[in-house]
Amino acid sequence: MSGAAVIIGASGGIGGAFRTLLEEEGAFAPVHGFARSFTGANHIDLLDEASIAAAAAHVARGPAPALIFVATGLLHEGDRGPEKALRDVDPDWLARSYAVNAIGPLLVAKHFLPLMPRTGRTVFAALSARVGSISDNRLGGWHGYRASKAALNMLVRTLAIEEKRRNDRSILVTLHPGTVDTALSRPFQANVPDGRLFDPERAAMQLLDVIEALKPTDSGKLLDYQGEEIPF
Repeated sequence: MSGAAVIIGASGGIGGAFRTLLEEEGAFAPVHGFARSFTGANHIDLLDEASIAAAAAHVARGPAPALIFVATGLLHEGDRGPEKALRDVDPDWLARSYAVNAIGPLLVAKHFLPLMPRTGRTVFAALSARVGSISDNRLGGWHGYRASKAALNMLVRTLAIEEKRRNDRSILVTLHPGTVDTALSRPFQANVPDGRLFDPERAAMQLLDVIEALKPTDSGKLLDYQGEEIPF
């Protein structure tokens, strides 16, 4: 691939490390980083479609993006976190989980996918989670996070089918990065086995390796950090 790269969520642990890695490798130019905490042209808020459209317009002024990486996600916020049981379900928290984890990335796709080339290999990748796999759910709980990530997986698969009609070498995937030492996972790291908690830099390298090895036949899949498919 050649062209620009776009990282949504570039202020986070994985997104920031991924941006640094791409800049160091020099395979993409320019490397655009957007985040809610950024100001000016690099600001984006997944809950504000106008800001997503403005970010896409900024990218459209330069080389077409061959890689778009959505490194965002919501698991806990303030005193709210993943539900342990049905009694903990709150409709407002469910709606916010869907807005950030599923609808936000879909709006990114709405505004950024049309900027990608119509020919040649392109990749749109969004961070998901193994707990978003319905068939892999053995523990229950975490209703909003599980369901919103499952929705993201379905949305990206649907987009993959649609995008094939525009560019038959396009690849759209969701990626499970493993448990990464970031603010998102920090309250839940106590039971992570030795050697399975990755620092953001290692996670970024693993994900880039997966992205570089993707083939058009992988489009629509949920893959882990080793490139193994996780059934929906």
